[in-house]
Amino acid sequence: MGDFSEIGKDRPRVNGEAKARGEATFISDISLHNMLTGKILRSPHPHARIVNIDTSAAEELNGVEKVITYKDTPKKHVDPMGLNQDWFILAKDKVRFQGDEVAAVAAVDEETAEEALKLIDVEYETLPYVIDPEKALEEDAPLLYEDKGDNIAFEYNIDKGDVEKAFKESDEVISERFKTGSPYQAPLETFNCMAKYERNKLTLWAPLQDPSKGAKLTYARALDMDPGKIRVKKPFVGGAFGAKLEYPQQLICSLLAMGTGSPVKMENTREEDIMAGNPRTNMTIDAKVGINEDGKINALQREVYSSNGARTVYAPAIMATACYRAETMYRLENVKSRGYSIYTNTVPRGCFRGFGNTQMLFALESILDMLSEKIGMDPAEVRRRNLHESGETTLHGRKLGSFAAKECVDKAVEEANWEEKRENKKIGVGLANGVHVSGNRNFFPAFDGSTAYVRVSENGMARIITGEADIGQGLNTVYAQIAAEELGIPLKKVDTAHVDTDIAPYGLGTWASRATLHGGNAVKKAAADAKDQLLDVASEILDVDKENLKAEDGEIFESDNPDNSVPFEEVSEQAMFKQGGGYVIGEGHYTPDTSVPEGGGEKKWNPSPAYSFGAHIAVVEVDEDTGEVDVLEYIAAHEVGKALNPMSVEGQIEGGVLQGLGWALMEDIKWEDGKIVNPNFSDYVLPTAVDSPEIKSIIVEEEDPEGPFGAKSIGEVCLDPVHAAVANAIYDATGIRMKTLPMTPEKILLKLKGKSLP
Repeated sequence: MGDFSEIGKDRPRVNGEAKARGEATFISDISLHNMLTGKILRSPHPHARIVNIDTSAAEELNGVEKVITYKDTPKKHVDPMGLNQDWFILAKDKVRFQGDEVAAVAAVDEETAEEALKLIDVEYETLPYVIDPEKALEEDAPLLYEDKGDNIAFEYNIDKGDVEKAFKESDEVISERFKTGSPYQAPLETFNCMAKYERNKLTLWAPLQDPSKGAKLTYARALDMDPGKIRVKKPFVGGAFGAKLEYPQQLICSLLAMGTGSPVKMENTREEDIMAGNPRTNMTIDAKVGINEDGKINALQREVYSSNGARTVYAPAIMATACYRAETMYRLENVKSRGYSIYTNTVPRGCFRGFGNTQMLFALESILDMLSEKIGMDPAEVRRRNLHESGETTLHGRKLGSFAAKECVDKAVEEANWEEKRENKKIGVGLANGVHVSGNRNFFPAFDGSTAYVRVSENGMARIITGEADIGQGLNTVYAQIAAEELGIPLKKVDTAHVDTDIAPYGLGTWASRATLHGGNAVKKAAADAKDQLLDVASEILDVDKENLKAEDGEIFESDNPDNSVPFEEVSEQAMFKQGGGYVIGEGHYTPDTSVPEGGGEKKWNPSPAYSFGAHIAVVEVDEDTGEVDVLEYIAAHEVGKALNPMSVEGQIEGGVLQGLGWALMEDIKWEDGKIVNPNFSDYVLPTAVDSPEIKSIIVEEEDPEGPFGAKSIGEVCLDPVHAAVANAIYDATGIRMKTLPMTPEKILLKLKGKSLP
């Protein structure tokens, strides 16, 4: 595509200095006049019937402005997926998990609000509970929703080709069971929000990933309001990783503000965040794979048992993803999937970086290593022989634009010194591949587009206005680079407004790794539109045909006579004068040619405009006396289309790898007697810098036809293969196959001693 001034260049975050100086404004920094503090009364039981709630003592406490229970809500369902109507703003007649929202108060300060919660008298009739998804399927399992008849929230099936025949024709077949845990997203900033209601309009400040789709649409239905009467303002976000989508706290806060007429702020404690914050979906996966001696994968069959939690947030879609996404990277002809999202008396499951793809890749990439050993072929070679290439269409109908997967494997193997290290019996080396979308039409079938405005003011500053949310991943920096490149101005002359739904166009938000490709395309087109308008004005100033003008380094000049030029700022000012004081506003729209299945597991569809790939290699040492795993080195090679900001891409890879290592080796929410026993950072162990190995990031570029300047996603695919790469490395080091996450020292010691895991 030629030389660029901003694209492909390492650039620090445009808001990095504000964050470093403590000038960035988060929800916790905002205070409004007469603001109240909101608090939620949560269930102490995993399953119980609400016999009676008496709020009179709390209401009489001095400083309490409002107490609400289910009867004070609009009694509408919260249903972000449009699938199961099983979620009310506050518990109606039962609580179904420890942490379920029962009542809420608004008071003059936090201490008064906490005291009011203690004065709410709830009479419970405790009920039998079920924590494990498979046990929830048993005939005598307690039902979370008696009217449904069983605990299945959602089923998903796929049948492609002839799986049974393919297994019979395979030279080797392996069938194994894998289990994954429920790690917590652990953003530094817990769930929080602030709401104000005046003149029949609700303003909600929230660190949402999807301000338009989540708050304006889903929340409007739950509050029985006109979406146009809801305004959402998203300030800086202290991390999300999938967690900060639709959440009860924001609805409860809104009701308290509406009921008091005063602004209300609510902030989760860390314990609340872990107890009721929609963590990753734990799965039990029965996977079966057949292979031939030449390394060709013949068939894949799986049954997925996934915890839905106590109500439906996004768990069904996560389970379905585990049933079809992992094979996007391999040339498979025979696939059979059966998936079940199952109600349990646990925290509702939500989105987490990698969605359900991560869980399935742990199973698939582990089995591929096992099969490689069976047929006596190098695991890297088995993968090479099955990987798709650019321009191909997959079994399920995914259209792969750029897909330099084999190059990623080759570069990772080369960097790791693969063959030599595998000969070293003191260490273990493991390879795993991963694939992910750059957007997911399945998530919101109605449309899959993005719109942006680029407003150029009289001083030549360009402001990007979009509904796509920067959640700390550096999106605003990439958008600024795209706009600066297109307009021909320095990066310092571009900024991106925080999302404000009264000003910004409708945006689907930041999820499914869509924001760079979808939003980036819209920004690029909006900047091009603004430049086109400015070139019209410059053409008059310079007396040169517009087609003979160029914009670079803040100047607009004649292509064949660069001395005939005018500063960008002057053109911007003249354009404003010509429009009666109106700024130049460029508008850009992007809608990819994606699709959703019309029905049935045999259908083909293409939910994403592009697909990203990564090949990871973990190098580990295992202490066989303690079971401790020391990750000595980690190599991650990723094909990202075009790296718009290589430094930011590397940061995503490093963060994704470390987050993946946390889940692989230590992180998991634990339940005993129906209750979470590690709801804080003392007991819920996270990896720190001390646990981080040397991470070598390899960026492979093959420009994708759909991406802005050829770019596509990196945010989730960088986590997807980590668990399998570590598991394969542990096997190479010790000869034990770990099939349960996290792979803690205790579990590894049991396996080393030849014992079964509990």
